[in-house]
Order: sequence, then structure tokens, then C-alpha cells
Amino acid sequence: MSVAKENLGKVAVLFGGVSAEREVSIKSGTMVHAALIKQGVDAHLFDPAERNVFDLKAEGFDRAFIALHGRFGEDGTLQGALELMGVPYTGSGVLASALAMNKVRTKQVWLQDGLSTPLYRVLPRGTDVAAVTDEIVSALGLPMFVKPPHEGSSLGAGKVETADELQAACELAWKYDTHALIEQCVEGRELTCAVLGHGETAQVLPIVEIKAPEGDYNFHNKYKGNDTVYVCPAELSAEQTTAIQAMVLEAYRALGCSGWGRADVLLRASDDKAFLLEMNTSPGMTDHSLVPMAARTFGIPYEELVVKLLCDARLHVQRTVG
Repeated sequence: MSVAKENLGKVAVLFGGVSAEREVSIKSGTMVHAALIKQGVDAHLFDPAERNVFDLKAEGFDRAFIALHGRFGEDGTLQGALELMGVPYTGSGVLASALAMNKVRTKQVWLQDGLSTPLYRVLPRGTDVAAVTDEIVSALGLPMFVKPPHEGSSLGAGKVETADELQAACELAWKYDTHALIEQCVEGRELTCAVLGHGETAQVLPIVEIKAPEGDYNFHNKYKGNDTVYVCPAELSAEQTTAIQAMVLEAYRALGCSGWGRADVLLRASDDKAFLLEMNTSPGMTDHSLVPMAARTFGIPYEELVVKLLCDARLHVQRTVG
């Protein structure tokens, strides 16, 4: 159950952390903290990389806004600690966070539910790539896309244009993870769609189209450069918009997500078929981030969005009595 703004109490903005996305998380958390302070909330920055997370309970924090991205912040581990401490938090619970953080498990859930996602293969670190390259190329075609299953912000990811490039792409992904996820490359328009809320009452925000330089929405083009163009709402037909939003909402519910999330989608140029790529359960909140952009288009300013998410913070594991 959501609480009123005046009843939020002492709030920890969890940011930084130890994942490869620390730099982005610091930007997100700093902006979230500033917005909460401006709204009169008793908010405090808290970096789990520098402090014991269990200090949250010892210091009397009433709730937490999770502005951490990646492992040990978005993957269910932190959510489990907060459940143990009884500190309500923003976003999805333990299971949904863990599922969404693992792109392979996410795909398996979506495919089980009949949702469209690119074909894929998974190679454990140390695999003899040359021995399986022909089979993978035959199954997925060229080009392909290789990424670490547990990373975000395009870290360790790369496009493979020829079979000879697969080895190097896998080695890059293995620097970040124990496995390399190899996906069929869907050529077309890059979209993203955010969801706010829980279960049957969850609400879809306007779709954003991302037009990155040379079609490469990499770490630089996401967070540092100013050449990427964002179109919100995306220029789609009413039928396309409705269908993609419905698919994203179904994908969000299939994983058990709650609070908020953002799905990345590719719209294939050849036939306008939509493919789900991944679900982010702790999306970025920087000045380049996409959820705040979609929320503004929907009529929710940044500061209002932050307070709305915090008011909806909750525990997800039912406590027994006695």
C-alpha cells in the first residue's frame, strides 16, 4: 500500500554500489536525492560500497529508494537484505529482480508465455568458440549481438558482423560475466517502454524511440554524448503503440515485476514485428534517462515521479505472526 508523502520518514537513497554500472548509479542517486530534498523529504545518500548495508536498520531508516544498477543492487541480493531488515524499498521484489537481471532466464520466462524475443545461444566462459561458430551462425544468422547476461548499460556488449569476430566478442562478454549471451540481431527501430505500478493496476508510459549515431546505442551514447535523438512518444501507428504497450505490460507481469520497470524492444524493419530484449527493474534516473523522459511526456515531472515511486515502496515477502 502506498503511503502519503508526509509519512515517508527517514529515507535512504541507495546509490553507487560495486557493479560495473557504479558511475551511472552515482548520477542517478544524486539526482534522486536532490529531488527528494527539494520536496521536503528527509533523504540521505547511502553507498553500500562504502558502508554496511545493515546500518540502514541500525540508523533507523524507514524506507529506501534503490538507485543502484546492476549486480548487488538490481539483482535481488539487496532486496533480500532489505526484506530481512524490514525496510520497504522501491521496485521489484527478490524473485522478479533476480529473474530480470538474468537475461537468459528472462528470455526463458517470456518464451514460455509466448512472448517474442530474439533467438539466442549461451556459451560458458572458456568454451571453444571456433568449434561451435558454424552451428551458431547457422542458427542465428549474421550479424549477431553478444552481451554478458548479467550486465546493463551496454557494458561488455558488441555486434558481430562476421563469424571471425565471434571469438573476440565472447571474450569481451566473459570479462564481465561467466557466460556470453549470443542473440539473433534484429535490424530495425530501437524502442523502450516503461511501466509503473503493480499487477493488474500497472500503468504503461509512452514509448520512446532511440536514434543513436550509426545505430549504436553504446555506453557513451547513453550517458556521455549528446548526439542520440529521443522521440517520445515514438512515431508509431495507434495499433502499433497499443500492441507494443500490451506486450511490455505482459512481459512485466510475467516476470512478477512491480513498482516500476522499463523494457527494451526492437521493431524489425522488414515486417514491423516487435521483439523484447530485456527488462530493467532499477532504470536509470540521470538527465539522459528514459523513464523520466516518458513520465514527463505523460505529465509526471521528475520530482513528482521520484516521490511517487518512493511512496509506493514496500516489502514483498509476507511475514508470519508468532
